[in-house]
Amino acid sequence: MRIVIGAPANGAALKDELKALLEADTRVSEVVDLSTADITYPAVSFMAAQAILDGKADRGILVCGTGIGTAIAASKVAGVRAATAHDLVTVHGAVENYNAQVLCMGQNVITPPAAKALVDIWLDLRHDPSSAYGQKLEEIAAYESR
Repeated sequence: MRIVIGAPANGAALKDELKALLEADTRVSEVVDLSTADITYPAVSFMAAQAILDGKADRGILVCGTGIGTAIAASKVAGVRAATAHDLVTVHGAVENYNAQVLCMGQNVITPPAAKALVDIWLDLRHDPSSAYGQKLEEIAAYESR
């Protein structure tokens, strides 16, 4: 799996820990870090979402202070779904129910060990388009394409 990762300054510490975890994981074939010292959360979020839309990455992880700003910004890229998740229920739901390609986390909200444990689970999660959520995602895509 190819992962794009990024964070503004207020998410850099957690992003760096998650990047190291991903680089050491055999399920991950490539990690591309889009972060720079002065990047804003909207800019890195748009870049990560676009990389996924362009087929340069399979999934993305974005980290800011709360995970909310990056999720909002990444979701503005048509065809990309980003979700903030900080616990088992929301990580599972983000992928299994909503097929979110981007996982957003907040450095001020979750500890590095907890974030690493959730990312480990997230790497194995898949969406089933035949599930009850499949039709709902089609409804969202139809609205988005108007």
